[in-house]
Amino acid sequence: MTLFNESLAAKKQLKGVVSPTPLTENLNLSDEFESTVLLKREDLQIVRSYKIRGAYNKISSLTEQEKNQGIVCASAGNHAQGVAYSCNLLKIAGKIYMPKTTPKQKVKQVQLFGKSFVEIVLTGDTFDDAYAKAVEDAKNNNKIFIHPFDDIKVIAGQGTVGLEILESCSDPIDYVFVPIGGGGLAAGLSEVFKHLSPNTKIIGVEPEGAPSMKTSIAKGKNTALETIDKFVDGAAVKQVGNITYEICKENLDDIILVPEGKVCTTILRLYNEEAMVVEPAGALTIAALDFYKEKIKGKRVVCIVSGSNNDIERTAEIKERSLLYEGLMHYFMIQFPQRPGSLKEFVNEILGPEDDITYFQFTKKNSREVGPAVVGLELKNKNDILAIKTKMISKGFEFKYLNEKQDLFTQLIG
Repeated sequence: MTLFNESLAAKKQLKGVVSPTPLTENLNLSDEFESTVLLKREDLQIVRSYKIRGAYNKISSLTEQEKNQGIVCASAGNHAQGVAYSCNLLKIAGKIYMPKTTPKQKVKQVQLFGKSFVEIVLTGDTFDDAYAKAVEDAKNNNKIFIHPFDDIKVIAGQGTVGLEILESCSDPIDYVFVPIGGGGLAAGLSEVFKHLSPNTKIIGVEPEGAPSMKTSIAKGKNTALETIDKFVDGAAVKQVGNITYEICKENLDDIILVPEGKVCTTILRLYNEEAMVVEPAGALTIAALDFYKEKIKGKRVVCIVSGSNNDIERTAEIKERSLLYEGLMHYFMIQFPQRPGSLKEFVNEILGPEDDITYFQFTKKNSREVGPAVVGLELKNKNDILAIKTKMISKGFEFKYLNEKQDLFTQLIG
């Protein structure tokens, strides 16, 4: 059976389990980009992401013997929720490995959806660490491993997102922006469009700090990245699937890399303007529109909003990354003269009336004429930073600009 036919079969399998999610126009985005921007709201799915589609399609296809063996999976959160929900529905014992860095909200949701049918094991710092442990458990204990993306049944389940889009929209679709983590959704959806709407351009979107699919396609082979930025946890993997790589390299028209800071700006905007709560991976496709604005003008565009499992405890980090990206947050290591009034002079004569000190850490050393301080400034206008640097130089404040010194920034600010 071809992958496309597998997706058609998956649609029947998922009936009554997965509710079709809305495909609605976003007027603000349509106005901004002078196009028709439609959002496929997988953030409104029963487990708040599309992952239930692939997980249930795979698990429900197991034989009775395989179901009795028990299943195991690895996930950064959303696949885990899909597996947990499926285990509960089908009354199958499941063991779920998740990175220790997984937001607490996602861990709690996994337990909520799985109830007594799942056991959660937190291990390692990345998805890849959890994946290795899960594969080892499945091998040693004869359990069925449910891959989060590199499995035909899983890919076919995710492909039902594409079927729903085409059923919901009678007008031709020019572009679909789809997030890429391991590539399951991009592979399944692109295969559906290849058969039913071949003129639609499928644009994959990855976080800039985890460009595993783009790197692999550029190198002509599935390539593991040595390091990744884990912030966009639902789409940050070191290596995509072998199956998904082969499909995506043939089906995708382009892959855009979006800076993590831009993702954060988009998350905050969607919350403030649309009352939408999306996770970082869920904001990827909307954040990507800025990088395609000339090409999509006058076109009909679909963005997959892949999930809404965001942890409120990450809000401060999201705001910080957004401000840094927008050029409104700046960090310095400043050598303050150890004389009375030097800080007052800095505030009154260097900062503008609307500039704010949001971080200050000072170490006074009595035997020295100057003392270092790490200072964080939040500006109202990003163009004001040049004037601040100029004033510091003219007033004799020696400084290092930490925004441009990533290693030092990470060490001092975290």
